[in-house]
Amino acid sequence: MKSVQSSKHKAEPPATLLCPRNPETLRAEMQPVQLAIARRAFELFEKRGGELGHDWEDWFQAESELLRPVSIVSFESHDQLSLRAYVLGFGEGELQVSIEPKRIALFGRREAAVNQNGHQKIEYIDSYPDQVLRLIDLPTEVDPERAVVELHAGMLKFELPKAAKRILESMATGA
Repeated sequence: MKSVQSSKHKAEPPATLLCPRNPETLRAEMQPVQLAIARRAFELFEKRGGELGHDWEDWFQAESELLRPVSIVSFESHDQLSLRAYVLGFGEGELQVSIEPKRIALFGRREAAVNQNGHQKIEYIDSYPDQVLRLIDLPTEVDPERAVVELHAGMLKFELPKAAKRILESMATGA
């Protein structure tokens, strides 16, 4: 992966994230969150009296209770895939990313903001969950080694060069 920093915003330059993380290591770190979602979905199923046919509804409800939503926007050219993920409130040390040729895993966990003011401890809590977990299947194969990921003002920017064989195929077919 290349590390590139842009100088567009002088006041607060984007933070280049360390990527790609080992996909297996990140999956292991994500597993407790996925299990918590499964447990909560089962609780919702039981609360309904075990009524069948609402499994997806239970799963999505559990996710909405435990995870902060992450909006994804993608742009594709003949040689690159660009993604934008909105992760407002998360800092570079709170986000982990793994890039594989056909998938991105995004995992983040926020620490509660605490300030000491004399003898008082002030903890800032917002109404959103303090973690994100998103698996993004990519529409085309990318080269993880040349990926650039930056965080700036709550937006995680992925610049993902397409794998060389895909570029050659698209040029040969004129697509």
